[in-house]
Amino acid sequence: MHSSTQKTLIIACGALAKEILAVKEAMALTDGVFDLKCLPAGYHNYPNKIVPGLEKIINENGDNYDRILIGYGDCGTGGGLDRMMEKYPKTERLPGAHCYAFYAGLPEFDAMMEEELGSFFLTDYLVRHFETLIVKGFGIDRYPNLKAIYFEHYKRLVYISQAPSDELIAEARKAADFLGLAFEHRPVGYGELASYIAQLAPKETADV
Repeated sequence: MHSSTQKTLIIACGALAKEILAVKEAMALTDGVFDLKCLPAGYHNYPNKIVPGLEKIINENGDNYDRILIGYGDCGTGGGLDRMMEKYPKTERLPGAHCYAFYAGLPEFDAMMEEELGSFFLTDYLVRHFETLIVKGFGIDRYPNLKAIYFEHYKRLVYISQAPSDELIAEARKAADFLGLAFEHRPVGYGELASYIAQLAPKETADV
């Protein structure tokens, strides 16, 4: 009898890469048995690209792993992600509709939405790349009037931070000022992302 290790692959949004690698390091998970592949973070603005991108990686790499964690919520795919996953029994995905929910934890996120439905959320990644993903991604740099249209119904910007610094907090506040929104900072850490990865951490299994 000898032991073998279950191999886990995470396929995630590039916006989660830094945080997933931080959790991996904290849990001392090794390459080869716990690997990460990412789709471009820019797909955040093009959800129709998410499912084909995931399926390509699964088809190319899935046979080498025992479990595949999809590091996305529904993320605007309109249920397409879950429908795709039905074809691949090894796959599981993070709980919630998007990364804001599983960072904050579903109960906490729901509570924040009950407090103020008009909440716009930023993570560490989105604060760092606010100009690229929000200002340029939404076309506000070229058509400034779009800012008022896109954010008409928002009241506050909530920075749900993973590993905040004074610089990131200042940048998040600056983003709120740019959008004309009230600013709140909620340090939530890695939330359900960390707990879910812990559940999928490779386990030793006995082979006869």
